[in-house]
Amino acid sequence: MPKHFRTIDAARKTLSAIENSAIDELLAGRIGRREFLRHGSMLGLSLPFLGGIASAIGLGATQARAEGKPGGTVRAGVAVPGGAIDPVTFYDSGSYQLAFQTSEFLCVTQPDLTLKPALAESWSPNADGSVWTFKLRKGVKFHNGEDFKADDVVATFDRLADPSGPSNALSVFKGLLSKGGTRKVDDHTVEFHLDAPNGSFPYSVSIDNYNAVILPASYKGDYEKTFEGTGPFRLESYTPKVGASFVRNPDYWGEKALPDRLEFKFYADVQPRILALQAGEVDVLDAIPLDVSQVVLGNPDITVLRVASTAHRQLHMRCDMAPFTDKRVRQALALCIDRSQLVDGLCRGMAATGNDSPFAPAFPVTDKSVPQRNKDIAKAKQLMEAAGLANGFDMTLTTLRYSDIPGYAQLFQNFAKEIGARISLNIEDQDKYYGKAVFGQSDWLDSPLGITDYAHRSVPNVFLKSPLVSDGPWNAAHFKNPTYDGIVNSYLKALDLDSQRKAASDIQKLLLDETPVIFSYFPDLLVPVRKNVSGLPPIAAGLLLDRVSVTS
Repeated sequence: MPKHFRTIDAARKTLSAIENSAIDELLAGRIGRREFLRHGSMLGLSLPFLGGIASAIGLGATQARAEGKPGGTVRAGVAVPGGAIDPVTFYDSGSYQLAFQTSEFLCVTQPDLTLKPALAESWSPNADGSVWTFKLRKGVKFHNGEDFKADDVVATFDRLADPSGPSNALSVFKGLLSKGGTRKVDDHTVEFHLDAPNGSFPYSVSIDNYNAVILPASYKGDYEKTFEGTGPFRLESYTPKVGASFVRNPDYWGEKALPDRLEFKFYADVQPRILALQAGEVDVLDAIPLDVSQVVLGNPDITVLRVASTAHRQLHMRCDMAPFTDKRVRQALALCIDRSQLVDGLCRGMAATGNDSPFAPAFPVTDKSVPQRNKDIAKAKQLMEAAGLANGFDMTLTTLRYSDIPGYAQLFQNFAKEIGARISLNIEDQDKYYGKAVFGQSDWLDSPLGITDYAHRSVPNVFLKSPLVSDGPWNAAHFKNPTYDGIVNSYLKALDLDSQRKAASDIQKLLLDETPVIFSYFPDLLVPVRKNVSGLPPIAAGLLLDRVSVTS
């Protein structure tokens, strides 16, 4: 027996059937190194172990990046936080970028969408994925000196899963994890008893779910006074509407942060942030919209990190309102769109083409053999005629003033003219568009035709559920399809890649046929930094600054 097979055979003896199925997929050539590492890490296998298996069959590791020099101050420009900073309720980038420096998650996604342990050392599912057991890291302290224990994890997720509370994470946990489902086994072991089996649950307690930072069990809602956490930085000062500063945590459990200090400056709009970066007043910005990217892309003093993202714009059509009750009309509108013009023109090539499902090219389980929907005006007109709308129809598209969305709306308006659809535009401020974010009190959820921004996720679960299942809280399309609901349930439960791929393929084909929502493109995330900045991890979730170095 060749040596690499002996190595793999020895490793197999310690693994479960589901874990071994990932190795089977790798050996059969159905997945590559990246997908193997991602799926194995989700199941709780360590990245060094997975890398060793991949290397044993000749799939070598990528070179590690050089570490920067310690010391100095990193200055970041971010949006003004939307209100009092509270990890239970915050939803805006300006708030969670600050929390990411001082507080931590059980695990963290990496640029290749693998999961790296943080406050959890390891995790594993039971046979059907209905219970996930997390082993917690020992020797960790909060900034106030208290030991980090299982009680803190239980309290954190009970807050986030409480349906009677203000948790912003209920969009993730509704139907997945209920209050009381997080249970202490001992001081360093926690079990998550889920409402339904879930094959990718660890992403729900990772940085992908930005509300899921671990807070002390004693937390009373005064986060911005202390920014209490276990992270690599501690609060130095915070001034609402102005900025914040943090200093290196000398008692941090892991590698100590490279910078001595972090300074965050708040800006009400993106233009002042860009001017501050150009002037050298800040070293790094949070992600900038595509429509202003040209301002910095040509600047020799600035580097723009491009991160492939699953963020997108959902163009919904209300399936319970004429003319969109007829799927032929929905298909016709999808067929009138020139996706290459959106990707190459609107996004300047910094996007991936969408195929009218949430399965972005960046997701490993996306079935790329499903035929790509392209512009076909002749077919679109045939569908309109078959639906009794040869003369077209009049409709208002309601959307929000954000990033590239107004430009997308105008292009869609022009595309629709070619098939006789007369679209007028109603572009609103974000607060008016989202309203109270509940049916009957939200232009987003109530409009017959609209475009909505969706932020990046490392797995498509939220995209598949909240806006598309029959009882989804974000179902702006009012799409109700029991077959779809059943396939999504099968996808979410699946622990093995083969089952996930089959369900993903079925979902893609069903949504192409039904077309309740148009997914035209997935824009890259663009993070600008000064040329003298290094070490910023290119992840779509947000800024992690502890390994960043700034040279003079």
